[in-house]
Amino acid sequence: MRIRAAVLRTIGLPPPYTQSRPLDIMELDLAPPGRGEVLVRIAAAGLCHSDLSVIDGSRPRPVPMALGHEAAGVVEALGEGVTDLAVGDHVVLVFVPSCGRCAPCASGRPALCEPGAKANGAGTLLSGERRLTFKAEPVNHHLGVSAFADHAVVAHESCIRIDKELPLELAALFGCAVLTGVGTVINTARVKPGASVAVVGLGGVGLSAVLGAKLAGARQIVAVDLSDEKLAFALALGATDTVNAASPDAAHTVRALSGGGVEVAFDMAGAVPALELAYVVTARGGTTVTAGLPHPDKRMALAPVTLVAEERTLKGSYIGSAAPLRDVPRLIALFKAGKLAVDALLTHRLKLTEINEGFDRLREGIGVRQVVIFA
Repeated sequence: MRIRAAVLRTIGLPPPYTQSRPLDIMELDLAPPGRGEVLVRIAAAGLCHSDLSVIDGSRPRPVPMALGHEAAGVVEALGEGVTDLAVGDHVVLVFVPSCGRCAPCASGRPALCEPGAKANGAGTLLSGERRLTFKAEPVNHHLGVSAFADHAVVAHESCIRIDKELPLELAALFGCAVLTGVGTVINTARVKPGASVAVVGLGGVGLSAVLGAKLAGARQIVAVDLSDEKLAFALALGATDTVNAASPDAAHTVRALSGGGVEVAFDMAGAVPALELAYVVTARGGTTVTAGLPHPDKRMALAPVTLVAEERTLKGSYIGSAAPLRDVPRLIALFKAGKLAVDALLTHRLKLTEINEGFDRLREGIGVRQVVIFA
């Protein structure tokens, strides 16, 4: 079938993207789903820093590539052997298609699926195949999803069936921003009731972490960002204190507010200075968790003696250390129960043709989550 998709053909074009137009809206050929695969009509797809990092070259991927990885839609066709989904099901798409058989999957860590990571890096589906072409030339898939398109073929392992009552434009956010942000707090850091935390970087994932910290019962949530608008947004979502990271006294202020440092600090910005700040504001015996993805060549300054002398922990979190089949339905249930204000994160609705403008807003830190809505 013929589809319309946003395709990245050249990495690293300079901003503003309204002028350089890194994403072309193109007509591609989409092959039918193969064995174990599903055809999904995309209803909504969110713009995320993980997409932007491919556009600007921070996360090199093979091109041409149809971008987009945070989405929700409706199942339209099933490939051979798919028995856990039905035509008409509403699904959230997740960007790590876990095989269920490799060592990480078998140990309960599907976010670290080895075949899934290999396929994502190569720009293929979990099967190793590509279902997208332009004039008979292959086009790469982004993280097994390629959701900036009106239809996508994905591995059935990328699909999480959801309640049809949830608006699909909100459901899309559970595939990355909410799953990663809340999951980092709940699954990776295991924040306890009464803990003090700091969240550095208040994009969609960072603000989801604020929601997660509130859900976990943290007594103090210090929100840190360069944008006063984002800081005010964090307060509305449950942060107890805010600090502008541009202040030369930002680290001192956070430590003063928390009585010497927070028990858990989160870096959600994907920039080395943010991670270094998160580490500095962590108390002795505390934990620093990063879910950011800076350029692989970047390095941070760290005095290793603090890990021992202060019994500090520094750890990473990918897709919120989630088990999506378990966590996505739980998070949606918490939203429906009024315990996760996910709807507050959706600040912009776009047409596919407005996607370059959307990535300019994302790069400039305007708004929180932008979602492309498909008719």
